[in-house]
Amino acid sequence: MRSSAALPRFTSLLCLLFLPPVLSSSSQPRWVLQRVPVVLPQQTEARPAPRFLHPARLDVTSLCDPECHKKAPPPSYWDLRSLLAYETLHSDGQLTETAVGIYGYKPGLDASPAYGSPRSRSKRQIFGHDGRFSIAGQDFLLKYPFSVAVKLSTGCSGTLVGDRHVLTAAHCVHDGKNYVKGAQKLRVGFLKPKRDAQHSPVYLPANFTNQVEGGPGPYAPPINDRMKFQWIRAKRTHVPKGWLKGNANDIGMDYDYALLELKKPHKRRHMKLGVSPPAQKLPGRRVHFSGFDNDRPGRLVYRFCRAGEETSDLLYQHCDAQPGASGSGVYARMWDGRRRRWERKVIGVFSGHQWVERQGASQEFNVAVRITPLKYAQICYWIKGNFVDCREG
Repeated sequence: MRSSAALPRFTSLLCLLFLPPVLSSSSQPRWVLQRVPVVLPQQTEARPAPRFLHPARLDVTSLCDPECHKKAPPPSYWDLRSLLAYETLHSDGQLTETAVGIYGYKPGLDASPAYGSPRSRSKRQIFGHDGRFSIAGQDFLLKYPFSVAVKLSTGCSGTLVGDRHVLTAAHCVHDGKNYVKGAQKLRVGFLKPKRDAQHSPVYLPANFTNQVEGGPGPYAPPINDRMKFQWIRAKRTHVPKGWLKGNANDIGMDYDYALLELKKPHKRRHMKLGVSPPAQKLPGRRVHFSGFDNDRPGRLVYRFCRAGEETSDLLYQHCDAQPGASGSGVYARMWDGRRRRWERKVIGVFSGHQWVERQGASQEFNVAVRITPLKYAQICYWIKGNFVDCREG
């Protein structure tokens, strides 16, 4: 229990951190610094060991379409505390549940306007011409930002967001009712060259990644470099209770994200987290992500596309993808005014293809879970272990 002297100091620190942000007036697309709430763990209790009954599903089904999500009543403060409580699966099979407290939260803070109107969507996972790029050759695969994409042993993808942390989709490790087969001995795969690879040097232009990420310029990767996966075991897996309560069959897909802590550092550059801005604020209104689609085994697949409809928690888009890309980090590249440089940040997690029934007809949507201020605060705390370093999204 905290002493009576320590409590006022803690309260004063929270008040100091809740000062309003300084916003930039520049007209170019940029990351807008904003103060985010504090999500702190409170009480942790042991839970019965999971049974690991079923294999992971690489798609998501839901009865709730975009209009359904928009009409859902906003959760109360106490609802949010329940949704942001989380389970932690340890590599030794133990399971714990942690309650959280939320500080500095104001109703509507996570809400953002939904731009765009409903559009007809193709009932295919590839919308028209397949716009995916297969990234090949170690000069490309080991170059940021492609190097932050990793593969999970359950068949999904993930993104490096810390020295030993991987962001992925919750359904990759938990089906909403129980943890999936392989979740206890979960491994994360990193592409690296095979020893017998015949490597030919490739000289990349300075703006190579900008060209591939939607800008002008040809892309013709080498195909003579052979790659393999190097695997690292996961030490802990955090899953929000909002996913467990919703179990992927209703609005619970708003919480389809999970964070893995590896047993050792991966020693690669990682991508920072960012609070998801409204789609109309994104450069070209585009999002990007890379993952390991099942129809291209062992190959990293990159894509970018225009963001469409959105709710406060979900982003709908037409990025071509196949099962296996679930869990990929959706990111944007904008100007960081404080650091005076362009920077990529993960603003969401690709959940997959959502099938819904609307007026008796089946429709399909590509869905990503947005990183809201509250989710940013939670995920950042899981990574940093303190809230002081998690105040600016």
